[in-house]
Amino acid sequence: MIPARRLGLLLLVAAPGCAGPRNYLGATGGPIAGKLAGFGWVVLGVALAVVVAVTGLLVAAIARHRHEPEAGGEPRRRGRGLGWIHWGGMIIPTVILVLLFFQSLGLLEQLAAAPRARVTIRLTSHRWWWDATYLAQDGRTLIPTANVLHIPAGEPVRLELETADVIHSFWIPALAGKTDLVPGQHNATWIQADTPGTYGGQCGEYCGQQHANMMLTVIAEPRAEYERWLAAEAAPAVEPAGGAAAEGAAVFAGRACAGCHTIRGTMARGRVGPDLTHLARRPTLAAGLLANSPANLATWIAAPQAVKPGAQMPHVPLPADELQALLAYLQSLQ
Repeated sequence: MIPARRLGLLLLVAAPGCAGPRNYLGATGGPIAGKLAGFGWVVLGVALAVVVAVTGLLVAAIARHRHEPEAGGEPRRRGRGLGWIHWGGMIIPTVILVLLFFQSLGLLEQLAAAPRARVTIRLTSHRWWWDATYLAQDGRTLIPTANVLHIPAGEPVRLELETADVIHSFWIPALAGKTDLVPGQHNATWIQADTPGTYGGQCGEYCGQQHANMMLTVIAEPRAEYERWLAAEAAPAVEPAGGAAAEGAAVFAGRACAGCHTIRGTMARGRVGPDLTHLARRPTLAAGLLANSPANLATWIAAPQAVKPGAQMPHVPLPADELQALLAYLQSLQ
């Protein structure tokens, strides 16, 4: 039997493991997540109360009859045992479940009532990355980007969700609950970050080998900063004037890169992989798996299957000089 003091220390050590960007019961950053966390705490509290009550009754029954000698034949019937079964096993659990059910219905109705949004983003899931397209009020495409969403803080943002392959699930624990992306089906949800900050997300539905590495980042910023980011992101890539970056642009166009990726302002119009027009401005690579640094970018280009096995990006052998030139070009895409 573990002493209470040691058990307390073990729980204290284990508690930090519950923290992190996937903890929807912890710090929330928006109204949707706040309501979901509140309901989650209610369910957790009810479950804990049930466990304590059942454990207490079990311990009391054991303590009450622990000194009785064994007797053969049928066990004796004591008191109103069936009443405990009827009330504790059927009536009370049914009442609790019905109350939680109607509370969840009310919560779903509140979450479905999306406020009018000035920002609309079409988010398309792929194995294993996110394609994001910012839309104008009339549905025209403003800018395409990937794996990182910038949103204005304090404002609702509408998300139109669809998938290009299998079932995925959009999930930003600190901002919103899960919404599935199902083949042939168009879903919609909304998010809002009350304060500026960076919020981590994750595909919430198992979708294959790299499911755990299909991450999404939401960056909430003041409206003025968001407008500046939007204007910069809408601009085409700046053509390098010369040097290694210009050589890298030629490598990009001449190799397989341009067949899969788009760089606006160039002849590269591939739609298989993410838009790379402003790749150097993004904080991560490979859908959040790597920080966006020159060393990580070189590793990702040279050995994508070693970094993310099963990813759609193939291995394209490049001589060292071409790889360095390509790195110089991609790092210039601010």
